[in-house]
Amino acid sequence: MRRVYLDNNATTQLAPEVITAMQESLALYGNASSMHAFGRESITAIEKARSSVAQMIGAEADEIIFNSGGSEGNNTLLAFAKELIDEGSKRNRIVTSVVEHPAIIEPCQALEKGGYKVDYIPVDRYGRVDIEAFKSLLGDDLLLVSVMAGNNETGTIQDIETITRLSKEVGALVHTDAVQAIGKMVVDVKRWGVDYLSLSGHKFYGPKGVGALYVREGAPFKTFMKGGHQEDGRRAGTYNTTSIIGLGRAAELVIEEGNREAQKLWALREKLREGLTSTIENTIVNGHPVECLPGTLNISFGGIEGESILLMLDLEGIAVSTGSACATGSLEPSYVLLATGLPIEMAHSSIRFSLGRYNSEDEIDYVLEKMPPIVKRLREISIR
Repeated sequence: MRRVYLDNNATTQLAPEVITAMQESLALYGNASSMHAFGRESITAIEKARSSVAQMIGAEADEIIFNSGGSEGNNTLLAFAKELIDEGSKRNRIVTSVVEHPAIIEPCQALEKGGYKVDYIPVDRYGRVDIEAFKSLLGDDLLLVSVMAGNNETGTIQDIETITRLSKEVGALVHTDAVQAIGKMVVDVKRWGVDYLSLSGHKFYGPKGVGALYVREGAPFKTFMKGGHQEDGRRAGTYNTTSIIGLGRAAELVIEEGNREAQKLWALREKLREGLTSTIENTIVNGHPVECLPGTLNISFGGIEGESILLMLDLEGIAVSTGSACATGSLEPSYVLLATGLPIEMAHSSIRFSLGRYNSEDEIDYVLEKMPPIVKRLREISIR
C-alpha cells in the first residue's frame, strides 16, 4: 500500500542529516558537565548546537536554554509568572489567547483554579487575535502576555510584533510559543521584540524530547527544573547530548533552506486546497487565507465526522489529523475552531492536512484522487 504522511504538525520525521549527526554523536559518552577531556568533547558539541539554534531565531547563544521541548518551555514561563506573583509582584495578571496550544491553556486554567488572574483574548473568524479586544486587557497590573506565533490546528499566524509593542507600552513581559512556526516562516526574536520563545525539535525534523527556551538577555527568569547547575543554573538535568546535537543539526538545515521550503509548502498546500474545494461541495477552509503557515490546511467537510474521514484515509495509506495531536482521543470538537465561530457540526467535520519537507506533488495528486470518493461514500452513509 502507498503511504503518504500529511501530519507534520503533529511531528516530523528525522531528517537524514540529523540521523547521521546523532549516530556520530553516540561516541560522545562523556558527561558534558565533567571537566575532563571526555566531558569537554561533549560540551563543545552542545555549544555548537546552541549557536545553531540561536542563529536560527536571531538570538545570542547564551540566550538559549536547552530543555525537553515546547510543553516544558511553556510551563516554565507560566510557573515563573506564578512565582513572581507569589512573591508579591504588583503585576499579577496573565493574558493569553483562546486558541493557544493545550500546553498554555491547561496550565492557565490550573492557575485560575488557584485564584490567579488570567484573561483570554478572543479571535476573529480566521483565528487571529482581536487587537482591539487585546488593547482593552492592557494595564499596569499585566505581568505576562503569551500568544503563539502560528496555530497548530489552523496554521493562522499572529501579529507578534504588534502584540509585543502594545504589551511593552504597559511594561508587560511577552512570551510566544513558536513551536509550529520554526522552519515555516521567518522567526526573529529581535524583530519581534519578545522576551521568551518556546521551540521543539521534532517539529522541524529533529528528535523528539528536546527543545529550547529563548530568554532575552536582561529578561527576568527563574529556574523551573531545579537540582543541578546545567545551563548556567537555569535548567537542571544531565545533558541529552545526542538529542541536542540532533536539534542543532536540524536548526542548521532550517538556516540552509531559508525561504525555499516555505515557498514549496505553500504551493503544495494551495494545490491541495484548490483541488479539494473544487471537487467536494460543502467545504469550509479554516484559518486565515494568507497569514497562514505554508504547510497547514484545515478543512471542514459538512455532513460527516472528521474521525470517519481520517480512518478512511488511513485505509488508503494517508495520514492526517482531526486537530492537535495532544488532543487525540478526545471526542470534543476543537476549541480552536469553535473560538472562530465555526458551527459545532462543522468543527466536528474538520481535517488537518499538514505538509512537510519530504512531501511531493505526486502525493498531493494521490490525496486528491482518494478524497472525493471517500467523502461521497461517508455522506451517503450518514443520510441513510
